[in-house]
Amino acid sequence: MSKKLSLLDLAFFVAESEASPKHVAGLLIFKRPARSSVNFAHDLYEEYLTRTDVKAPFNKVIKFSLTGMPYWKDCASIDLNQHIFYHKLEKGQNSREQLYQLVSQLHEPRLARCKPLWEIHIIDGLENGRFGLYQKMHHACADGITMMRWTANNLSETADDMELEPIWCTPRTSRRHRDNTGLLSLKMLTALWSNIGSIRKQAMGVARLAAMMFLESVKLTKNAIALPFVANGDTPLTGQVTSGRQFATVTVSMDRINRIRTLTRSTLNHVALTCLDGALHRYLQDQGVELKQPITIQMPVNLRAESDQQSAGNKIGIIQVELSAPTDDPYVRLRNIGFSLRNVRSMIDSVVPEAIEYYTLIVGLFGQITEMLHLSNQLPPLGNTLVSNVPGPKQYMYLKGAKMEEMHPISTLPPSNLLNITLFSYVNELTFGLIATDELPNLQRLAHFVEAAFDELEKSVQDMPLLPAPAAVAEQAPVSA
Repeated sequence: MSKKLSLLDLAFFVAESEASPKHVAGLLIFKRPARSSVNFAHDLYEEYLTRTDVKAPFNKVIKFSLTGMPYWKDCASIDLNQHIFYHKLEKGQNSREQLYQLVSQLHEPRLARCKPLWEIHIIDGLENGRFGLYQKMHHACADGITMMRWTANNLSETADDMELEPIWCTPRTSRRHRDNTGLLSLKMLTALWSNIGSIRKQAMGVARLAAMMFLESVKLTKNAIALPFVANGDTPLTGQVTSGRQFATVTVSMDRINRIRTLTRSTLNHVALTCLDGALHRYLQDQGVELKQPITIQMPVNLRAESDQQSAGNKIGIIQVELSAPTDDPYVRLRNIGFSLRNVRSMIDSVVPEAIEYYTLIVGLFGQITEMLHLSNQLPPLGNTLVSNVPGPKQYMYLKGAKMEEMHPISTLPPSNLLNITLFSYVNELTFGLIATDELPNLQRLAHFVEAAFDELEKSVQDMPLLPAPAAVAEQAPVSA
């Protein structure tokens, strides 16, 4: 059985290079169950190798054709030894920093296209009886939010559930359903008419986006929509993407974030982006760069319907968001970013999701051509960095009794961006995951500035009166790109 790729899925193969592989990944950190064997992680690895009933899309291999679109084809046999790996960090060389170094090395190479495009790495020997799972999958197979949901659905909600259901053994639905009756029924005619109407709406949506961008570019509107290719390219954050990766994280209590949200009537995205904006400006100042204009980020948005959360492939768009004008006041920065995000929300709601997809493909194509021609150091980038927000499980999850204490998505780098930031919420914590090329200096210092920016925001609003909780604000859930 075979299936053709969508244009968006195909784009991830076209864009891929040795310097810029296109896979999404995650790092899960578990605590061994009480009184379990020190060989728990290795025994898990051995058990994984016995689970050979591999389901789609984990049994699909990509096939390229000279006469048509590439397509997915079922793989006749899969050797799990080529997909599941075991690593042991020795005592004295098993710190958090050394774990992140190993994960950075595992994240660097692209997946071999001669086999299904996924890997699982079990990392044993972490401090205090912990072990890690690093898993990666090609972006054409799944976006970050889909991979996170698959992972969570294959874990247990209680510590006494010893059932093991590997992620590759669970069947996933397809986005596309084909009617094979071959009958020209009323149902088919209705679907055809609906499709024509959909195409009309898509064309109108693209035209509306183009008109909004034109009005903004000639300054007939102000901050109605953020434009691509206007970000300052003369910073350490942008340039030609190179091989070599580094990884860092910052974790903040959700209780602290929610207090700020209540005091300021803000959303989680408002608070998180305010901290990132302040940290990025401070980081650039630390590198000798003083920006006089707002930082522009690229933000993936989830376009998948609520009824379609388990299918493979991608259903995302990427839009530009202008953050705050430079300011030393964290509260002013928060209000400015809130204004920008409300404009983004209005823009997304004004067009059909397919229009955002087409916009993403068209704009992304120009960015990719720039990178392929090695012009990223000379031409303006789409944005200064990419920021995603992936909502995770609200309760602790378990793997054969082992408690998952942390869950960190690790994304890919878009053209011209040397840094990608993923926000991830798990139980009562929000983690900022930073993945960058080796060319970006002092990534750990940027992580420190994120933490400091949150402290400054918290301090700036702590004396505000506690207002009644506002009505829920709908946010377009960004995803890992």
